[in-house]
Amino acid sequence: MTSTIPKRVGVIPLMAKIIYTRTDEAPLLATYSLKPIVEAFAHTAGVEVETRDISLAGRILAQFGDVLPEDQQHPDSLAELGELAKKPEANIIKLPNISASVPQLKAAIAELQGQGYDLPEFPEEPKTDEERDIRERYGRALGSAVNPVLREGNSDRRAPQAVKNFAKAHPHRMGEWTKDSGTRVATMSADDFRSNEKSVVMESDDTLQIRLRGEDGETTVLKDGLKVLKDEVIDSTFMNVRALEKFLKEQIAQAKKDGVLFSVHLKATMMKVSDPELFGHVVRAFFPSVYEKYGEELTAAGLTPDYGLAALLNGLDNLDPEVAKGVKAEIDAGFENGPALAMVDSSRGITNLHVPSDVIVDASMPAMIRDGGKMWGADDGQHDTLAVIPDSSYAGVFQATIEDCKENGTLDPATMGTVPNVGLMAQKAEEYGSHDKTFILDRPGTVEVVNSAGDVLMSHEVQTGDIWRACQTKDIPIRDWVKLAVTRARLSDTPAVFWLDEKRAHDRNLIEKVNTYLKDHDTSGLDIQIMSPVEAAKHSLARIRKGQDTISVTGNVLRDYNTDLFPILELGTSAKMLSVVPLLAGGGLFETGAGGSAPKHVQQVQQENHLRWDSLGEFFAIAESFRHFLHSQDNQRAGVLADTLDRATETFLNENRSPSRKVGEIDNRGSHFYLTLYWAEELAKQSDDAELAKALAPIAEALRENEAVIAEELLAVQGQPVDLNGYYNPADETLTKLMRPSQTFNAIIDKLG
Repeated sequence: MTSTIPKRVGVIPLMAKIIYTRTDEAPLLATYSLKPIVEAFAHTAGVEVETRDISLAGRILAQFGDVLPEDQQHPDSLAELGELAKKPEANIIKLPNISASVPQLKAAIAELQGQGYDLPEFPEEPKTDEERDIRERYGRALGSAVNPVLREGNSDRRAPQAVKNFAKAHPHRMGEWTKDSGTRVATMSADDFRSNEKSVVMESDDTLQIRLRGEDGETTVLKDGLKVLKDEVIDSTFMNVRALEKFLKEQIAQAKKDGVLFSVHLKATMMKVSDPELFGHVVRAFFPSVYEKYGEELTAAGLTPDYGLAALLNGLDNLDPEVAKGVKAEIDAGFENGPALAMVDSSRGITNLHVPSDVIVDASMPAMIRDGGKMWGADDGQHDTLAVIPDSSYAGVFQATIEDCKENGTLDPATMGTVPNVGLMAQKAEEYGSHDKTFILDRPGTVEVVNSAGDVLMSHEVQTGDIWRACQTKDIPIRDWVKLAVTRARLSDTPAVFWLDEKRAHDRNLIEKVNTYLKDHDTSGLDIQIMSPVEAAKHSLARIRKGQDTISVTGNVLRDYNTDLFPILELGTSAKMLSVVPLLAGGGLFETGAGGSAPKHVQQVQQENHLRWDSLGEFFAIAESFRHFLHSQDNQRAGVLADTLDRATETFLNENRSPSRKVGEIDNRGSHFYLTLYWAEELAKQSDDAELAKALAPIAEALRENEAVIAEELLAVQGQPVDLNGYYNPADETLTKLMRPSQTFNAIIDKLG
């Protein structure tokens, strides 16, 4: 029988603000269930929770505010949050968002146009100034557009103790490794980004220019007015595409000879110019006769291999029927004559080469290693795999992990240690994916980086089609990174290793800075070392097999890789990590773990109204967000909320209230109810804030007494298809109704706010 709903809980005056980001796909759906709960608890501590839309659709609309009708205009929330991140009052909870590939961007544009938004078409090959302006605007929404703007601090990412304890007590499934496994990583040994890298440290503030001096005598300015600061590290490098093409041809032949799956692992979402281009080269190499016979027709129809095989197949209708028939025949011949391809979805025939954003190296490689070095084939079975990672910068880390598993067997989640990460990423540090400093060269010559005095700081001899890129890393983030590493090593009493390779130009400069800035801190009694990434991986793997912990202190790209690699091996997923970004100005950015934005989860909701997204990462981020108010504003009640939420989350794990994958069982909405129940009960029984305990007691009692009713209301809606009224820009009213289906639960929660 339903008990009486308690009276509204009194709150203290609002004096603080959390910005909770509205993003995409599964995290967006979960937000409509979880955010009202967070708001209700936050109000008891005088904390207001506001939303800012940084979704792909929101980012697109924000770029056209000056041309859209007034009723269609959208605020540039990402720019707003970028400015907030530079202020001490910042407290931002950032959920995973779509890092859009071009196909995703075009799909989002089409959806928005279908909803009535007066957006221009995406110009494939802009020819006029207007088209170039439109392309540039859309480009701002591509790739990893969000993270560089918000990350005005370095990364502190680790597995919460509650999660680690649960993983040891309930170890996830691991595939079996054998010494005779045919799985390995193939990477280039020369003429790639790593081997061609050059690096300088600026002696003074300056403004740089990047230019191409062509062999034809013509000079083109690629980038002008690049402002740099004293002591900043500036790097440049390029990929020799002729060497790349030779390498890919060899690996395709080798995979067929060895009888293993062929797979390529890139990061086309973050490296939004270079890696889509690399992906296109792989598609060309796998289907060479397609481009030998029909390259001109495909180019004329705008069917670039950079968008993947799916875009090519979907575009056949735009070709002359005879040409389309010939292209399809050559694609079929490529499948027949080449090695077996790793699959993304074997039931639907989606291969590793279909969509560049489907197989992201930092997630796909750890998953393969977790599964015993195997990927799925077209026969719906798992097989050994040749994993192709063209650039050798960090490919060796994955190969070292594979070799360790071959030699020592499958890792044991019940006993293994942990590898938290301190990552250098503040102020766009090491952003090698930067759109504005990556160029596909249209003619041979010399690319030069020149200072304001006309001195050439770095230069590379290049050929047509080579991929040249530069990045910059400011000195203040490096100093803060070293400080954070020492702080984490001291707080957790854990050895720390800087993953830096003295054979690489950029890393040599960082090693010198690390050794200098370590002297600014008390490192007595600490174990802090510098190792190459391969040696650091071997060292860390040897320790975790003994149950020992090791902090990995890495640059930005390795931060991305390591915070998927080790969590996926330790926990089965990277979505359960605690990710804190102490902002340089004193604020806090709290990320809800890795794990992407889970498009397959959305498909399941559409088919059967069951959301299996696990919000555990959100729970940890929310607790740290409240704890930040304790330390920054002495908000004691916020501290109570943080501590009780952590205890509630541990109960949540021990009671196995995470979402099930199966319809008719607990899903994301049910898991939020149980977190709320445990949180209210923890608040009711705590003694640090008697007033809050007294106020929460009836809430906890009502939730417990109505548990069966609420659980039934949440389960009753499952099993039927759902129309979200949009994928990239779903309707607000639809999601509110969808994600809050229990009126009993809603009525109780509403008494908190």
